[in-house]
Amino acid sequence: MKPRVEIIALGGTIASKPRPDVKGVFPDLTAQDLLGAVPGISELAHLAARTFAAVPSVEIDVALLQSVVKLIAEREADGVQGIVVTQGTDTIEETAYVLDLLHGGRSPIIVTGAMRNPALPGPDGPANLFAAVACAADPAFQGAGVVVVMDDEIHPAAWVQKRDTSSVGAFGSPAPLGWIAEGKPVLYAQPHRQAQVRISDGASLPFVPILKPGLGEQPLLVAAAIDCGATGLVVELSGGGHASTAWADALGKAAASVPVIFTSRTRGGRVLNRTYGQLGAEIDLMRRGLIPGGDLDALKARLLLSLLLMNGAAEHFEDYANLSWKEAA
Repeated sequence: MKPRVEIIALGGTIASKPRPDVKGVFPDLTAQDLLGAVPGISELAHLAARTFAAVPSVEIDVALLQSVVKLIAEREADGVQGIVVTQGTDTIEETAYVLDLLHGGRSPIIVTGAMRNPALPGPDGPANLFAAVACAADPAFQGAGVVVVMDDEIHPAAWVQKRDTSSVGAFGSPAPLGWIAEGKPVLYAQPHRQAQVRISDGASLPFVPILKPGLGEQPLLVAAAIDCGATGLVVELSGGGHASTAWADALGKAAASVPVIFTSRTRGGRVLNRTYGQLGAEIDLMRRGLIPGGDLDALKARLLLSLLLMNGAAEHFEDYANLSWKEAA
């Protein structure tokens, strides 16, 4: 018997088309329109589709994602075995991570989109949607949480990044879970699923800005952020997590009042915590009260800290930040 899979459409490039007499494309296609463009997709599963939103992905916020998670829980209780979320690609690496932290069910959530809209030659949306449904329908993904499927590659939500503005191969991760071969998912490994973060309905997203100092820049934005009501800070530092002494002083002062997470602007590799001892390096920053971002880049560190602050559990940040299966002693 074919499994039940539901597509939840949020808009984005995959759902975009031109409008008469207006330049550019807009997310006007429905979830049913998306399904109708994919040959053979109904052979994979019993499909249902709903248009939950029709927005560019930069308009997606945590409140909308909470609503999506609530809907997914309802559909799972009704017997749906897999969910596909389609949306714009600009924020997929963030929305997929939020969904992964909030989703507590066993049904997999497969997030996908498109880099080429349907009005262009060779749009990638239909192939991506077919691949996403194939994953959602596969029993191997039960209990796997949230993954992103783009360009026939399968990426864990906690690792995936958008690395190009327009290439169909824009998405990557240090350790892809697998790929799509002959229309079927082939997995290297199961994703490492983290504990669910529970936040109250109606809780507002706190102000947690990301600061990225450049060469010779003065740390004026640190105090400005605190003065504007920041309840936490995330800083993208050079290399393994290194700041100038001026920034280290300012960040240490901020860390006395709010959580301050340091990440690497390289967006690759874990920030260091025990190698460099000079002022402003990771050992000094941790001595001043800063918290290493572990394996997370700044975008994901900000979202994790924000959700934990909403839950009153910011002290658990490091429990989520290190993504390895097992930490060595």
